[in-house]
Amino acid sequence: MKFAARTAEIAHLHEIAQRSTKTAQFTIVTGRRRIGKTALLLRAFEQTNMLYFFVARKAEQELCREFTEEMVAKLGVTPLGAATRFADIFAFIMEYAHQQPVTLVIDEFQDFLRVNASVFSDMQRIWDLKKDGAKINLIVCGSVNTLMNKLFRDHKEPLYGRQTEFLKVEPFTPTEIKEILRSYHADARSEDLLALYLLTGGVPKYVELLIDSEAFTAGEMLERVVAKNSPFIDEGKTLLIDEMGRDYGRYFEILTLIAAGHSSRSDIENIMHAEVGGYLTRLERDYGLIGKHRPLLQKAPNKNNRYVVSDLFLRFWFRFIYKYNYMLEANAFGKLLDIVRRDYNTYSGVVLGRYFTDVLRASGQFTHLGSWWDRNGEHEIDIIGIDDVANQITFYEVKRRSSEINLSDLRRKTERFLAVNDTLKSYRAELKGVSMDDM
Repeated sequence: MKFAARTAEIAHLHEIAQRSTKTAQFTIVTGRRRIGKTALLLRAFEQTNMLYFFVARKAEQELCREFTEEMVAKLGVTPLGAATRFADIFAFIMEYAHQQPVTLVIDEFQDFLRVNASVFSDMQRIWDLKKDGAKINLIVCGSVNTLMNKLFRDHKEPLYGRQTEFLKVEPFTPTEIKEILRSYHADARSEDLLALYLLTGGVPKYVELLIDSEAFTAGEMLERVVAKNSPFIDEGKTLLIDEMGRDYGRYFEILTLIAAGHSSRSDIENIMHAEVGGYLTRLERDYGLIGKHRPLLQKAPNKNNRYVVSDLFLRFWFRFIYKYNYMLEANAFGKLLDIVRRDYNTYSGVVLGRYFTDVLRASGQFTHLGSWWDRNGEHEIDIIGIDDVANQITFYEVKRRSSEINLSDLRRKTERFLAVNDTLKSYRAELKGVSMDDM
């Protein structure tokens, strides 16, 4: 698959590079693995003499040899002597930037922890001493969110507060996913688009794997994902075990329950017969894997909350692949595919609400956007968009088929919502039904 989208991100990176010719810039680039951080940076600076340092898990002396070769190739310069410490190379580049503009990208930056943890304090000292007058565009990139957050957001760490920009690379938007699919398969249906969105969550690597294997229809995509030797089968473990460490089993158990629809803390604890508050907090705040949702406009932060797996690929992976891992161990890939097909309409119907929420959020037309449910679960509204500027509120019912939309039932639910939020009764209300026909 050819490089797609990222126009806004590239423009932003170019703006930062332009500023670096006058004032030293230190940009942190983060995002989950497979999101395309490296591809974005290489694309943004492909027309420049960018220095690209990849921090492999090897001896510091060997890394310095590789970094020196990159400097010779791109800049035609080399530090005096054979550098064996990254601090010496970084100091040399900072000095060089006083004479010539330079962009330095350090990829998998967090892995310096395994190479030589003193690199971070050395960089802090050199940056503070030499940044004034340096025309440097320093970009550090990392995929282990917990470590990157610790390095730059923990006030006890030496590099805390040094960054001038913080760029999080996000998944493709629904509009971008649609454009990519139709550029390769002009006859794509809404079902195909929903499947691509549902299975990949807009993560570029997963989109690429399906597109490059010519899995363009929903059926082909499901068969590609749930197949022997599929790169998707072990992907959840590959992504998460390294971050979570030896305690990953308990986290995986919780994520599996949430993906299956057990969305409240009490429900999860009743099933597991264990206290999980600390695990839920870490999954939300440290790992960014779950979101704690509450009804729109609800003021009490700890009442009536629902947990969801935020990453759509991992939601699918825990709902089907990890949950039924015993089938895969028995080589019963066909049986698992039958289960996915059996549950697909129900599962995809829930994800369809997320799709339209993402579309509406990208439009920027509302000041508040979310869903709502009462404490008894008797009244639930899929999407509510509030525009405080225009004094307007729009209620949405989301169904796979337009024939299933019942606006009379939606009106009954909105009356309950407005009874709870009576300050909105003066707003002009509109009821809409959306289905796969509107994708």
